[in-house]
Amino acid sequence: MRDKETLCACRYNTPLGGAVATAKGANISGFWFIGQKYFPRTTIFWTERPDLPVFISLRLWLESYFAGANPALDIAVTPDGTPFQKMVWDILKRISYGKVRTYGSIAGQIAASRGPASMSAQAVGGAVGRNPVSLLIPCHRVIASDGSLAGYAGGIDKKKALLRLEQADFTIRYSILEASKG
Repeated sequence: MRDKETLCACRYNTPLGGAVATAKGANISGFWFIGQKYFPRTTIFWTERPDLPVFISLRLWLESYFAGANPALDIAVTPDGTPFQKMVWDILKRISYGKVRTYGSIAGQIAASRGPASMSAQAVGGAVGRNPVSLLIPCHRVIASDGSLAGYAGGIDKKKALLRLEQADFTIRYSILEASKG
């Protein structure tokens, strides 16, 4: 993002605490829980515009999601990131509500599609952690290969609460064979 690019912003109160979204036009470009890791350092160029249609749509989606529904996300989400990060985030978008994937299985999927013999699960974890559109790009659905809830920029307590809300079985232990499946 250019240093002086103005973004529209909107604050939300969720059952897990305050959050803020940013938009470029009709596209959500960011969604963070306030105070989470990697929350933008500079918000000086943000203009509060809670009346924008994209923010109203997001508010309705959040209300439905936190009520326990699995609402379709019909809002355009276009975060800034490196090509590798965007590749990982595209995979995250395809993780179904209530399901989980491991960092290793995502690394295996990328390796299979790009041709290298292997891909680092840590590299995938770095991209997952830098997801600037928490919740909408469901990085909370990625767990460690042993079933533990490793890493979440919003905090493990929020990750656990989101997975419980979705009734996901995140206690499952993955075998090497299962973790390598795409």
